[in-house]
Amino acid sequence: MSQNNPRLYIIAGEASGDLHGSNLLAALKEINPAIETRCWGGDLMKKEGATIVKHISELAFMGFVEVLFNLRTILKNIDFCKKDILEFKPDILVLIDYPGFNLRIAEWAKNNNILVHYYISPQVWAWKQSRVKIIKRCVDKMYTILPFENSFYEKFDYSTEYVGHPLLDEIEKHAQHSIDKTEFLSKNNLSDLPIIALLPGSRKQEIHVKLPIMLAAVKDLKTHQIVIAGAPNQSLDMYQAFESLGVTIIFGQTYNLLSFSELAVVTSGTATLETALFSVPQVVCYKGSFISYVIARTLIKIKYISLVNLIMDKMVVKELIQQDCTSDNIRKEISLLIENQEYRDKMIANYGEMRLLLGQGGASQKVANSLLKTISKA
Repeated sequence: MSQNNPRLYIIAGEASGDLHGSNLLAALKEINPAIETRCWGGDLMKKEGATIVKHISELAFMGFVEVLFNLRTILKNIDFCKKDILEFKPDILVLIDYPGFNLRIAEWAKNNNILVHYYISPQVWAWKQSRVKIIKRCVDKMYTILPFENSFYEKFDYSTEYVGHPLLDEIEKHAQHSIDKTEFLSKNNLSDLPIIALLPGSRKQEIHVKLPIMLAAVKDLKTHQIVIAGAPNQSLDMYQAFESLGVTIIFGQTYNLLSFSELAVVTSGTATLETALFSVPQVVCYKGSFISYVIARTLIKIKYISLVNLIMDKMVVKELIQQDCTSDNIRKEISLLIENQEYRDKMIANYGEMRLLLGQGGASQKVANSLLKTISKA
């Protein structure tokens, strides 16, 4: 390896990982434009010049049952990944969340004397705490992004580096290039009515299960216009059946959409935090297969499912989970968010407190510096 030409192999398996991976790649290239990267990711990482080995649209399987049905594909991907890493001979393997896949690769990489750095910790604090043993054994460095993660790992005598949440930088970047509301409405053929944003997730299973429930909740709501944030890794075909319901579907403009929305209905995940950072009142939804949910209930060790509530360690936003995730319950919460100004204001004030807990930003730059420093030492 030439010190001026470091080689990184990066694995992200979902849309949020693609976003964080792309920002990391941009930070790396800013420091060393000669860097070589080979990645599992999506269009955002590709835009930053990465060679995409596998696209995230082929990788995101959600829930225990869904993983079981796709086990053969997952195992083939793991075998292929190992061979591809060996051929590329990276200086460091960088894993971004996606723990079911990435921790397997981490174990194999450690046995093959490949340095492993993990960016965006798996949610081992929520379930499968036994995975900490694998992390301690196989991950040379863990970068955490949530304020409570370091203290969690300390209980297991494992040292991590808190870099702050990368979404702070992403939203700051958006603010510098944002468009005004008139332009946004005109560009997307929207009216002046207040907007309710629907964020049904990025995986096919999420969209198929939750979007119909969300749409039923806002049916005949004449005081607002409904806009669906299309997932960047899904095609328009996924949503076309819903266009006849009088809703608008937009792609690649989620942050603009949140900037101008009165409230949002959001699938549990990174989007709940993004919505909060835009100070948009929200209701959080989750619904999976019955078997997956029953298994998860026995394993998960946390009080909340949304990142907002987890970070604040209290109920800031309403969570409608599984049997509670009905169109009637969503509609009730929507009505409350529209009609009760005190309720809205309290939620937004809590968002402000949460933002302070997330640090000052610069996560991508911190990780990029650490990676290149490690390579130069090696």
